[in-house]
This record gives sequence, structure tokens and C-alpha cells, in this order.
Amino acid sequence: MSERHGLDDLLTLMAVLRDAEQGCPWDLKQDWDTIVPHTLEEAYEVADAIERRAFDELPGELGDLLFQVVYYSQFGREEGRFDFHDVVHTLTAKMLRRHPHVFPDGTLSSRRGNASAAEIESAQAPGLDNINRRWEALKAEERTERSAHSVLDDVPRNLPALSRAAKLSKRAARVGFDWPDHRGVLDKIREELDEVEEALAAGDHEHAGEEVGDLLFAVVNLARTLKTDPEQRLRGTNAKFERRFRHVESALAAEGKAPGQAGLEDMEHHWQAAKVLEKNGEALEKNGETSA
Repeated sequence: MSERHGLDDLLTLMAVLRDAEQGCPWDLKQDWDTIVPHTLEEAYEVADAIERRAFDELPGELGDLLFQVVYYSQFGREEGRFDFHDVVHTLTAKMLRRHPHVFPDGTLSSRRGNASAAEIESAQAPGLDNINRRWEALKAEERTERSAHSVLDDVPRNLPALSRAAKLSKRAARVGFDWPDHRGVLDKIREELDEVEEALAAGDHEHAGEEVGDLLFAVVNLARTLKTDPEQRLRGTNAKFERRFRHVESALAAEGKAPGQAGLEDMEHHWQAAKVLEKNGEALEKNGETSA
């Protein structure tokens, strides 16, 4: 078995790729901005592998995502801003600070196995809710230290719209700008849907489109209230739609028809059949393969 590569090998590889004399022309052309799209793509590929339970692919996908961090660290080193070791140090220090219930005095050596009974008792959190509240409070303190002017500061603008909406509404809710329970959110969804219908009735499609945005934001708030991630839920619905529509296509093909040649009634019939198959635990086609 060949010798396994380590982190130092990866950092050396990146330095060589960016070397002006012996590096790769493509890598030498890259900068902070050109790498960002690749970072987002790699993060989605990690999520996709996990959702498909393709764990054999996951080391490669996680490696691709790690490579993005190494890339930015190399840019930072070249410009004298920071290097990979600064990234690791900053992350470790932050996680120690945010887990006082695990590391009582904020050091790795203070973990429960090495702490005194008094330190452990003072650091213990009654439960997960308490831990979450403490986590959010510590993050809020960090934002204040960075001179944040709004609770909405540092919510990344490049997040997918659903994810960003969830984060924005969560931040606002944290300071009391929220409905008492899910019933208030449901009322808001009905209100926004009524406004969509009113705009359509008036023939104002532009305004109807704006109201659809408000409706989506209200639905995101409902997902937050239910403690579920709207981006992940929509990805699941997308996958479900794809499975069922592929079944419709296959069923029509067996009848010698294409979707464009079949009527809505025929397609709806096969769509409902797909739902019954799924309900009964039978496999439908997914991305050219079968999946339960």
C-alpha cells in the first residue's frame, strides 16, 4: 500500500500549483472572486452525496470542499494576510469558546475528563435548548465585538434565497420580531396568497410576482417555526417531483407516447399511480436509476 498523503502534502501541492515558475497556468490565474463559484458548487455536491447516501463518493467530495479552504488560505498567505494555520487556530479557538459546557475554561485540556467536579457542574447545561440559547448568545457577542450595526449583519448575501430568508427571519425572531406561534404564520400565508389573487384579478402580473415573493418568505417563516430547513425540504420535494415525473415519462413511453403527445389526463393518471407506488414502498426511477 502506498504511503498516505497528509495535510502538509496538500498545502505543499497548493503552493506548487500557485508557484510562478513551476505552477499550473489555470491555478495561477485564479483569485478570491473566481474561486467562489467553485466553492458553492462543491458544497452542493457534498450535500447531494449525503442526500443520495453515496458515502463512497463522500471522501472525494469533502476533499474538493477542503481544497477550496486551502485555496483561500494560499491567497491569504501570498498577500501576507493569513495562512491555513491561522484558519485552523481561529476555528479551534471559536469552537472552544462556544462550547463552555464541554471545555469549562476554554482550553482543550479542560474537557470533562480532565476538569474538576466544580468546573463541570458550573459548565453543565440543563439541556439542548439551553445549549442552543448559549450558542446563539455567544455568536451575538462575537457580532457585537465586530461592531455589527444590525442583527441582520453577516448573513451571507450569496446564500440560496430560501436559506437566506430563513436566516434573516431567524435573526429577527431572536430579538422578538416574530409571531407567538405557527397560527400567526399561517394567517400571514393566507394574507399573502389573497394579495397574489388580488393582483392577478387586477391584471397586474408584476405586482403579483412581488406578492409571490412575500408568500414564499411567509412559507419560509412557517418552516422556521416548525424547526425544519426550507432549503432541504424543497430539495427533497424536487427529488420527489423528479422521481414521479420520470415515472410518468416511462409509463407513457411504454404506451408509445411522449409527454408532449399525451394529454394532461393521461399524465395525471400516471402521476397518481406513481404516488400509489411510493406509498406502497415500491421503487421509482431516480436520475436514471431506481430508488425507493
